[in-house]
Amino acid sequence: MSTPSLSALPIRRLTPRDLAACADLSENRGWPREEHKWGLLLSAGTGYGIDDPDAPGLIAACVVTQYGPLENPALSAIGMVLVAERHARKGIGRHLMRTVIESAGTTPLTLHATPTGRPLYEQLGFKTTGRAEMVRGHFVPDASDTDSPASGITTRAATAEDLPTLIRLDTEIFGLDRTHVLTRLPAFTDQLRVAEADGEIVGCAGAWPNMETHVVGPLIARDTQTAKALITSLGTRTDRPLRTDIDVRHEELLTWVKARGLEPVAFNAVMTYGITELPGDWTRRFAPLTVAAG
Repeated sequence: MSTPSLSALPIRRLTPRDLAACADLSENRGWPREEHKWGLLLSAGTGYGIDDPDAPGLIAACVVTQYGPLENPALSAIGMVLVAERHARKGIGRHLMRTVIESAGTTPLTLHATPTGRPLYEQLGFKTTGRAEMVRGHFVPDASDTDSPASGITTRAATAEDLPTLIRLDTEIFGLDRTHVLTRLPAFTDQLRVAEADGEIVGCAGAWPNMETHVVGPLIARDTQTAKALITSLGTRTDRPLRTDIDVRHEELLTWVKARGLEPVAFNAVMTYGITELPGDWTRRFAPLTVAAG
């Protein structure tokens, strides 16, 4: 099949029934299958895929998660942009991304780009507006890393009654309504914990299973001390390595987690299209739910 016909293949909407095909595509590119994450993204977002013309399965896929009013989203996050190895560098990724951009209309876009993907996104008009550092390792707490009455911060498991408060806090910090994602967190995460001070919820963090690790995300907190307390509460309740992606502007938190066993893995560029910076309060937004969904 010629390259022009490949780059003009029809793009269709994916459904949760495509989960196995998406996981197969991840595996084909040397990524973990990440079926748990794919399941969340395909239910909370909109998947786009290109069917393999020669065999069952997909040769390309991505997911777009929208935030803000359903009828008029204020931001769309693009993630899991994948092209099968045998069809790489034939214009298929560009074809897929152009379709996503066109479908978005005037809605601003954001994504986390690897060094490999960044040149394509730059050619399509995305601008780098930030960076996130991925860290991974077994969390080894210091003797001081415990809930301390002196700090005024305590942590506990989130309950169903906390959800309205968490949605209000997240909307304030993220800058847009993410109810359709947050309501899925109790089922998606193995741990979902809140931080309290003076009887008020001042932060929230989840830990969800991804292959052999627990990914910490989302992580929102009133300050760095609260973020530390939440990570400690998650890390001391799992035997798995932790993995998370922290905004590099949170230098104190990055130094702290590295001192407790998490090692640098990679940097991703935070890129935007149609806006110069992300909405919300970055000083209280420490790590995304997943880089695939913002």
